[in-house]
Amino acid sequence: MEKDALFLLAPGFQATTGDGGNRREFCPECAEIWGVLHYFPAIKEALDIRYEPLAHPRPGLAAILGAGEWNCPTLIFGEGADAGPFAAVKSAKGVHFLDNARDIAKYFAHRFGTPFPR
Repeated sequence: MEKDALFLLAPGFQATTGDGGNRREFCPECAEIWGVLHYFPAIKEALDIRYEPLAHPRPGLAAILGAGEWNCPTLIFGEGADAGPFAAVKSAKGVHFLDNARDIAKYFAHRFGTPFPR
């Protein structure tokens, strides 16, 4: 991958409730990342942003990282990316990635000079 790929759930997806009903929901961690991108919109240009469906397996992530690796948000590093010393980098199938909002924000701070998350 040339650019870092950021996998998110789209806001307002349909989810099944515990009583068998449906309702529109959003992912709080994905919303946290969208908040960071709103604060620092120049970062969006450096990312390949992709939306995944709610249901597992999430095909875009599973195709790259393998079965069981489908958390959103996930940031998959592009060629030559340096995560810095602050984020907990994971790997699967030879691909390096971050799978939570706080580590993604720490990576943005390291790479783009944004403030660190508290």
